[in-house]
Amino acid sequence: MSILVWIEQNNGVAVASCWEVLAKAQELAAQMGSSAAALVIGDGVDAIAQEAIGYGAATVYTASSPALARYRLQPYAAVVEQALDAAGATLFLTNATLRGGSLAATVACQRGGGIAANASDLRVEGGKLVATRAIFSGNILADVAFESTLAVVSVRPRSFPMPEMGAGGGSAQALPVSIDESSIREKISDFRAADTGAVSLTDAKIIVSGGRGVAADPFKGFALVGELADVLGAAMGASRAAVDAGYIPYKHQVGQTGKTVKPDLYIAAGISGAIQHLAGMGNSKVIVAINKDRDAPIFGRATFGIVDDLFVVLPALTAEFKQRL
Repeated sequence: MSILVWIEQNNGVAVASCWEVLAKAQELAAQMGSSAAALVIGDGVDAIAQEAIGYGAATVYTASSPALARYRLQPYAAVVEQALDAAGATLFLTNATLRGGSLAATVACQRGGGIAANASDLRVEGGKLVATRAIFSGNILADVAFESTLAVVSVRPRSFPMPEMGAGGGSAQALPVSIDESSIREKISDFRAADTGAVSLTDAKIIVSGGRGVAADPFKGFALVGELADVLGAAMGASRAAVDAGYIPYKHQVGQTGKTVKPDLYIAAGISGAIQHLAGMGNSKVIVAINKDRDAPIFGRATFGIVDDLFVVLPALTAEFKQRL
């Protein structure tokens, strides 16, 4: 079973979680007596291809064209199919970002492959791949086996350790790409980057989130959340209740209808811990809950709990971390 891993990139910079997936692919390939290849799509992708070789890809397939400079599902899916044929791959892996998830689903449909979306673990049993994914708001872990010739898996970011880059002994192979712009149904008329310089929720090792507990003074509450996040070099998150109330934009939402995260440290300030929120962050390594309600469900999942007012606790934590860091 040959493995192909899509390396997502933005403006010539690879999405870090892809290297985690590539490292896991190499581990699986070693167990199956196969090899792990990478695929980089864009316009001028040689530098990322060399990175992929450094992270251990035996072969890196590249597809470079001005028509591929920005992600568009139709041409990207076509290139993936071309790379699958070139690699003879029977397993296709992506990271479970919005792009990776949609690309994985499209390729699985087009090729008649089985798919496991947002998987948190991959292993080999009896020479076959088994993927593990959470269902029912994270209350049950389901094992997914594949009967199809092609297995497709999107992997939740931070499910596997980040590998170290080495010298690498692989090689790059350019795919013959011929794309007619007029045949592409998706057209990009404008592109504007958001959150420049902000820590990505998906890749963050530390997240500080605020919830409905900031209601007494939402502006000040999320200012305090942001100050602590800045001191810790963390991303800022929020519960759906806070987003629905208009306290903070949707892009910060963590949970079943927001982003699924798995940081090393998750600080939940004023978040009660509804099951939908726990589904998005319940697998964090360390959870610190701050809430005035000692009966809040979040304390049932927390590693450490502080029963107090977030407007008192957050400034104290920020001051202490400033001194210690």
